[in-house]
Amino acid sequence: MSDDAVSRAKPATERLRGDRFIPSQRLYLALGLGFLIPMGLGQIPTLTVGWLWGMVGIYDAVVLAIALLDYRQATQWQITLGRTCDEKLSIGRDNLIRLALTVAGAPSATAATVLQLRDGTPSAFKVDIDPMSVTLTPQIDTELTYHVFPPRRGAFRWGATSLKLRSPLGLSWRTWQVAAETVVDVYPDLIGLRMLSIRLSLENSGNLQRRHKVGGTEFAELREYAVGDDIRFMDWKATARRQRPIVRLLEPEREQPLLILLDRGRLMTAQVAGLSRFDWALNAALSLAMAGLRRGDRVGVVVFDKTIHTWIAPLPGLGHLSQILERLNTIEPARTESDYAGVTAQVLNQYHRRALVVLLTDIVDEIASQDLLVAMGRLSPRFLPLCVALRDPQVDAQAKPPVDSHPSSEPKIVQPLYTQAVALDLLHQRKVAFAKLRQQGTLVLDAPASQVSEQLVNQYLRVKARGRL
Repeated sequence: MSDDAVSRAKPATERLRGDRFIPSQRLYLALGLGFLIPMGLGQIPTLTVGWLWGMVGIYDAVVLAIALLDYRQATQWQITLGRTCDEKLSIGRDNLIRLALTVAGAPSATAATVLQLRDGTPSAFKVDIDPMSVTLTPQIDTELTYHVFPPRRGAFRWGATSLKLRSPLGLSWRTWQVAAETVVDVYPDLIGLRMLSIRLSLENSGNLQRRHKVGGTEFAELREYAVGDDIRFMDWKATARRQRPIVRLLEPEREQPLLILLDRGRLMTAQVAGLSRFDWALNAALSLAMAGLRRGDRVGVVVFDKTIHTWIAPLPGLGHLSQILERLNTIEPARTESDYAGVTAQVLNQYHRRALVVLLTDIVDEIASQDLLVAMGRLSPRFLPLCVALRDPQVDAQAKPPVDSHPSSEPKIVQPLYTQAVALDLLHQRKVAFAKLRQQGTLVLDAPASQVSEQLVNQYLRVKARGRL
């Protein structure tokens, strides 16, 4: 990763809130021990009650004086803080955050101490470790790491970081805040795109040796026959000329159009596994776009609800992916019904080449999705349509039988059984709608939202390998 892709917070020493003295449990315990004085010395007849309570007061004053001196030792620690993270975080992923702690000064007699830290992460983020605790040693730098899970896209800012340092004797805590500002933008799943890029690169290098096994329609090259090669790909003329077995290597055709229709209507506003269904679909659309561009195809994207919101014309080249990402990143789902028939009619009017048209949406049942079924049917004669539905994993979980089915607990499982029946009916209705789509010549992918990106890319690669276009 280049330095430009990293957001670094400057070491922070500016205090937003001054040092505060916080008594520890050990101090409260030490003060409480003073009340044992009347109990232990109360049997001495020469000591009056006043003398006993006076001794308690002197004891507590001495303990408090020691605690204040102990706190003064804690204030001698000089700590600077720096934060490092990606400049662009990925939605729906655990993004790594690094905190660098530098101890510039400490009491000479102190070997180590405990520091508790609560970073000023944006309130919308989920944090895996909060607060964090570390043992600090003078003159030794320390790095802490944790992960944040952004649930939505946009710009976010880290606030002040709260520090809590234990005094040498453990009688108090020194607390203060420092400014360690970091500003980041949350994008679609960039981490997933990087992983997909590596995967496709490895597959491309492997396919150079096995194109004829993967399939395709476009001639790539000739090479000598190897054990395990399919004899159907033997080039008999080349074999006769060279006097040794030669096979033809085929690869999927390039420069084929891939048009991605991304639904941003009401159905896509629902929350699934921590993200909106639209964000899962957006991640899948970008993954598919990367796969298509890496396979040499021309990729375009259409975002729509009741009308076409964004039209990105199909173009080749990996540089086109950056344009797609920037234009799609700011789009949010709308609480309006999607007009599938109107949008597909506009697509048919504006684009005339045969293409793989992928629609990312959701399907409820045959009746509620009737407009969608009709629209996909209109695409079939000219295009190869693929309908991708994002399934909610929670519905799959609810469709499973209740764990506790003992007769004695029958009243307790009535509600779970009812929930299971509803979930099973929803899944059945979806299957009916998918069967109708297949009858119309539409390819179908029904995948859990969290797995749709990987499964959609695999489906696309299979279509390319079989020469469906």
